[in-house]
Amino acid sequence: MSGQVLGIVPARLASTRLPRKPLYELHGKPLIEWVWRRVAMMNVLDHAVVATDSTEVADVCRAMGAPVEMTSPDHRSGTDRVAEVADLAEYRDFDLIANVQGDEPLLQESHLRSAIDLVRNDGWPVGTCATPLLTEEARRNPSVVKVVRSASGGALYFSRAEIPHKRDGKPKPEDLERDLFLRHIGIYAYARAALQDWVALAPSYLEQLEMLEQLRPLEAGMRIGVSVVGSAAPGVDTPEDAVRMEQQLSRFNHPTPV
Repeated sequence: MSGQVLGIVPARLASTRLPRKPLYELHGKPLIEWVWRRVAMMNVLDHAVVATDSTEVADVCRAMGAPVEMTSPDHRSGTDRVAEVADLAEYRDFDLIANVQGDEPLLQESHLRSAIDLVRNDGWPVGTCATPLLTEEARRNPSVVKVVRSASGGALYFSRAEIPHKRDGKPKPEDLERDLFLRHIGIYAYARAALQDWVALAPSYLEQLEMLEQLRPLEAGMRIGVSVVGSAAPGVDTPEDAVRMEQQLSRFNHPTPV
């Protein structure tokens, strides 16, 4: 598959674990600005836009020059918000859609590219990424989403639980560095038809049980390719995550967005 790539950054103000997350400040700048500055430099995207139902978020984005599309406040997930924007008349010529999470200011372009390549070059309807878990703490943390892949590289299951389970004791540190134990990185690339199929599905039992929207298409039989990439900084979901992210931004010599 060829064609241009539309990047969409969904930004919902009504988050629960980190109130008003897109506007939460890191080094004096809102989180959405950190994310947008990074996304705007990515050559893998032919165009990018922020999708939000908040006029506050929209005003902040427009002030820094980011294109914004206002969306319905009733969406069940970020994917539904992405699909609404992708279906607007001005974006229907884009064959590939990338869902770029609004809480990952250290997202690497190579990771996003690997998800896109799964769809563009390898024929997967949906592509995403994962990285080795590395630590026992991450394996046990329900906020860290795990994924198990098939031999062909497709997702078998996503879970907040410790999957795959090792019956005879816990995995060794070297086990956690292998492709067998993976942390999901929540970026997605979709073929346009696959995105439409995804959001046409009713919420599934497993999706609601685990509170993981990617289980909806997986439970319905949709194929999701998973590219294993190198280390990746976690996103910002809690105040504790925000503290760690500020430290990482300082360590990488990025005290302010560039």
